[in-house]
Amino acid sequence: MRLFVDANILFSAAHTPTGDARELFRLAGAGHCELLTSQHAILEAGRNLSVKSSSDPADFEQLLMAVRQVAGAGPKLVAGAGRFGLPENDAPILAAAIGAETDMLVTGDRKHFGHLYGAVVGGVRIVTLAEALEAVVGR
Repeated sequence: MRLFVDANILFSAAHTPTGDARELFRLAGAGHCELLTSQHAILEAGRNLSVKSSSDPADFEQLLMAVRQVAGAGPKLVAGAGRFGLPENDAPILAAAIGAETDMLVTGDRKHFGHLYGAVVGGVRIVTLAEALEAVVGR
């Protein structure tokens, strides 16, 4: 199962080593799923960690080694993703998940993606972290 992780999932995994986001990374390391993300998400998570967290930057770098970075989507795909009521900063996330042909986009951003939870957009199901964990291990 190929899971695209949003910036807030990356942030949570780095910020809270004992949380569910970190568990998703452990499961990926054990071969239960494949984690993907984009440079856009990595940069956003890194900015937020530097401002909002006292976590070790080296820990974030270590986490990123478990994630395959995919190319950002082109302008046409980003524009298409923007038609789903996403802010300009979030449309590239959905577009990259679609472009990478992932199974799920895992995001905790209820404010911007909440209206899409459970929906399949461009072949990608948008899910919460809890739903992703359930899909991976049947929690």
